[in-house]
Amino acid sequence: MLTTTVCAALSAAGLAIALLTAYRRRFAAATRIAAFALVPIGLAMAGLISLAGKVGRAVGGWATDLVLDPEVWAGFGVLALAVVLYVVARVAAGRSSGRERRPSRRERRAAARAERKGLGTASAPQASTGALGAGSGTTAGAQAAGRAAEPATASGGARGGRPAGGEDDFSDIEAILKKHGI
Repeated sequence: MLTTTVCAALSAAGLAIALLTAYRRRFAAATRIAAFALVPIGLAMAGLISLAGKVGRAVGGWATDLVLDPEVWAGFGVLALAVVLYVVARVAAGRSSGRERRPSRRERRAAARAERKGLGTASAPQASTGALGAGSGTTAGAQAAGRAAEPATASGGARGGRPAGGEDDFSDIEAILKKHGI
């Protein structure tokens, strides 16, 4: 009963302020003030204030039982164990047992981009193994394997990709010499 009286007084004071604001020709502000002024009496009439009091008393009783009752602490221990088990299950599911991990979307996009970049660009003509065979330090068998591993591209028979070993430096030099006609 006292709560309803206090709420009615708060609403009456708010409505009086709203009337003074409207008298000053600030109607939008007066409407907002009147809306807020009606909230306390509406809460009291709906019974929500007494409900909030009951909830507050229930929470207070639970808090006192929390401090003094070991059963409540055991309940928190069980909840903590449930969280730990859930996290362990998620970590274990993330690791694959005997299977390869499926690449993520980001990894697949990066691999496709690298593949397009490597195959889509035309490279300078590569050095022939015959021209570099004597001074490159590689054996003839390794040179033949390198030639067989490099597929020819459609652009004039030039070989795609980068040659293995020390041929990388010599191919650039040979391309420069050919450009100058030497």
